[in-house]
Amino acid sequence: MAAPSGAASCEDFAEFQELLRVMRTIDDRIVHELNTTIPTASFVGKIDAGQTCKELYQSLMDAHTSRERIIKNCIAQTSSVVKTLREEREKAQDDVALLKQLRKEQTKLKLMQSELNVEEVVNDRSWKVFNERCRIHYKPPKSQ
Repeated sequence: MAAPSGAASCEDFAEFQELLRVMRTIDDRIVHELNTTIPTASFVGKIDAGQTCKELYQSLMDAHTSRERIIKNCIAQTSSVVKTLREEREKAQDDVALLKQLRKEQTKLKLMQSELNVEEVVNDRSWKVFNERCRIHYKPPKSQ
């Protein structure tokens, strides 16, 4: 499954979350994918399970890498905005609108940082399922 590439909107957190939800489809459907593509013992000769597992492994790696890159990019962008707003706040401490904007951006930053934890849980679950079903058919490189 091809993941949406590159241009994630970090401005709107709901849009950011929706993009991640769509990108996590491969992880959400991994059990179904494995059940429909990896043969049971009685069908072992009809399908190349090693190749299927290799392709699924590469798809998972690509999806996990692109999601992590997008999350970290948005965290960096939002951190920069928070830093700029803090500097402006130092100069204009009576500006209530500026304080409100700073709090909003800080909250968004915390939510984006929590997405890294969600990502870790999603990835761990996917690798566990993948390893349970594919370990006898395909040995991934040691980088994982």
